[in-house]
Amino acid sequence: MAVAKWGGNPPPMSASRHLLALIFPLALALSAIAQPTPTPGTEAEKITLEQAIQRALAKNFAIKVQGFESSIAAARVTEAFGKFDPVFNGSYTYSESFNPALADATSGIRPATSFSKTDTADLNLGGVLPWGMTYKLGASNTNTRGTFNVYADNYDAFAGISGTQPLLRNSGFGPTFASIRIAQANRGISQWQFRQSVMDTITRVIFAYHDLNFFYANLRSAIRSKELAVQLLEENRKRFKVGSMSEYDVTSAESRAATREEGILIAQRLVREAENALKQLITDDKTPGLLTHRFTIEPPPPAPIVVVDAAADFPRALEKRPDYQQAKLALKRDGVNTRLQRNQLLPRVDLVGSYGYNGYDTDLNTSRQQIKDRDYRTYSWGVVVSVPLTFTTERGRYRAAKLQQRQSETELEQAEQDIVVRVGNAAGQIETAQQRVQASRRARELAQSTLDSEVKRLRAGASTTFFVSQQQEILSNAEVREAGARSDYAKALAEYDRQLGLTLEKLNITVEPPK
Repeated sequence: MAVAKWGGNPPPMSASRHLLALIFPLALALSAIAQPTPTPGTEAEKITLEQAIQRALAKNFAIKVQGFESSIAAARVTEAFGKFDPVFNGSYTYSESFNPALADATSGIRPATSFSKTDTADLNLGGVLPWGMTYKLGASNTNTRGTFNVYADNYDAFAGISGTQPLLRNSGFGPTFASIRIAQANRGISQWQFRQSVMDTITRVIFAYHDLNFFYANLRSAIRSKELAVQLLEENRKRFKVGSMSEYDVTSAESRAATREEGILIAQRLVREAENALKQLITDDKTPGLLTHRFTIEPPPPAPIVVVDAAADFPRALEKRPDYQQAKLALKRDGVNTRLQRNQLLPRVDLVGSYGYNGYDTDLNTSRQQIKDRDYRTYSWGVVVSVPLTFTTERGRYRAAKLQQRQSETELEQAEQDIVVRVGNAAGQIETAQQRVQASRRARELAQSTLDSEVKRLRAGASTTFFVSQQQEILSNAEVREAGARSDYAKALAEYDRQLGLTLEKLNITVEPPK
């Protein structure tokens, strides 16, 4: 089965992606994402993105299934080459025959019935040669006896070779090798499909990993939001006791704290669902233990700022994208089939011939010796012509093959256009995600500053609990949006690599040919 292997550290980025020496000045507090609390009595396993990808390569079911498809396609090539394997044939038949005779016209008496026995043995080796000729090399022996020769043995032996060489239809290497070339093209398509499956799975792993990291950030923000609400509640209770705050402010703070507890529960559920999505990609566990197994992920490092050029990267996409290479191989395969069907429009004109030696004697060994001595030569040659009156079937197949080839040509052009659009969209996503990260970071910083100011105003008696709680929620939402923007940016980079067909190259993953 085809196998994908992790080859170590990723190679440097392509020239089209200029890695700048600038990294997003992300706050360390947001990088240290809150991790879910493991089940009591268990220790959560911690994995990195690299480890997640390695496990997916080894255990993901989609990769395994497509690997079998590649191996099956390789076996079909072996099957196609089998047409040239010589075939050994052997047969023996025994027959008896009673032959009635006509009655005498004068006397009306019917003569005695004649009786004969026949033993026939045949051994031969036959097959087809690369240029279309079929051959048979062998020997046969027939022993016929009966009332006509008083049951005396008569051994009629023959040894030689015979062949049929097509002169028009099925003549030459093209028609003979057509099935092999089609199988080879299908094998190439299957190998590119396997590569596509590996790329898609790895990209989904990267997406799931960053999604889980985002939901950790969402959970951390929900916990922090509740902590701020509880802190505000405690301060309000103290001020209420000294008479500097109304009971309404205390009740409002209690309501806000209770609401944020619900947010934590929802965030915890989203974390568990994201964990399950990642586990499904990186494990082959089929038991309910898949749902109870807990793990945490290492926070991924901040994604670097890159500058991409979709127009400059387009030629690389044509070279590396599996879907485009599949379309090219499909066009090549259909071209082979079109040429084959065009050949089938020709009439069948075959040159036939044979050459060998005969032996005949009442003694088996003597008849065989006559063949060895080459005493009695025999040969034949001729031409066999077969011409369908209408060629309806052949014309229909040829027309369908031509249309299929034209369809593949159009699909190849469609694939090129699709690549232009997809690469352009992926490049646009990177640019937009970079801007979102900067904007969301600034919004979070301003929200934090505004909250600090509002808390000071509350303590000075110039604000209310409502405005402080509202600003706390604004800050929490800003933190979540920033984490989401960073996650989307990392996923946009992975998607751009996938659209260029460079996912495996960037991660130094090799795809072995099927065995």
